[in-house]
Amino acid sequence: MIGAGTRGVTRESATGFVDDVGAEGPVAAVGKRTRWSLGGELADGTRLVSAPAGIVDYTPAEMTVRVRAGTTVANLDAALGEMGQRCALPDRGGTVGGAIAAGQNDLCALGRGRLRDAVLQVKYVSADGKAVVAGGPTVKNVTGFDLPRLLVGSLGTLGLIEEVILRTNPIPAESHWLVSADADPRQVVDLLLAPSAVLWDGARTWVLLEGHGPDVDAEVSTLAGTGTFTNVDGPPLLPEHRWSLPPAELFALGDSHDRFVAALGSGIAFSATPQPHREPDPGVVAVAERIKHQFDPTGRLAPGRVVGVH
Repeated sequence: MIGAGTRGVTRESATGFVDDVGAEGPVAAVGKRTRWSLGGELADGTRLVSAPAGIVDYTPAEMTVRVRAGTTVANLDAALGEMGQRCALPDRGGTVGGAIAAGQNDLCALGRGRLRDAVLQVKYVSADGKAVVAGGPTVKNVTGFDLPRLLVGSLGTLGLIEEVILRTNPIPAESHWLVSADADPRQVVDLLLAPSAVLWDGARTWVLLEGHGPDVDAEVSTLAGTGTFTNVDGPPLLPEHRWSLPPAELFALGDSHDRFVAALGSGIAFSATPQPHREPDPGVVAVAERIKHQFDPTGRLAPGRVVGVH
């Protein structure tokens, strides 16, 4: 039921998605294709289906929103923004389902929160063509697979997402980007209490501070002890290729001559060159293959896609 205080709600029917997916033949979900190359190319003959769109239920006081996977992130952001809220999904021109399937955090994940933590419930269509609901808006502990977290970043290889419940958070009262050419980025990360982003390109350090005025002022004072910072309109222009690294390895990018911007504390970096191939841990591969077999024993969901391939 749509509760009191609900905003941006659509009652558009979502029936038909389960039938579209069916129980036979190779199939994959398609959104806006903004991260279409992740995981490799789909096998020839794969049938494409589109998830339904629309915000089903949004009660700002509960700080959760139920939204269908075909909804664009931009439309979701607009509805949340009307009530002074936002979510962890990055807006790269794609859909909610696509963002969750890709599993990539927003550049400002330190402030917005990580995507896996924001997905509370998922309704998806399984490999045998059945509708499955996992998680819930108040779930705190689970046994067995934590399915919502497992589906984040799975590229549609474990199930095709139809609808999700997301955690929201308030848009900060103040938001300021600052940049310095002489600050030590390690010191910045160590000293700041709660930055929304700390970016570094080997020479300059950008910081996004958000929150209530007194809290932001206190963080600015802390920054003054690390270097000379000036206000800027926003983050730097990001290079084309997105890298994923252990957070501790981001500083090693400073030894490279390639242009890069690293989001410290998040394991995200953007580089002018593609990320070199990294051999996955054999144990991780074995676990991933076992999970894939349990969820999709015939391999019909997004065939050709491999999680972890950029």
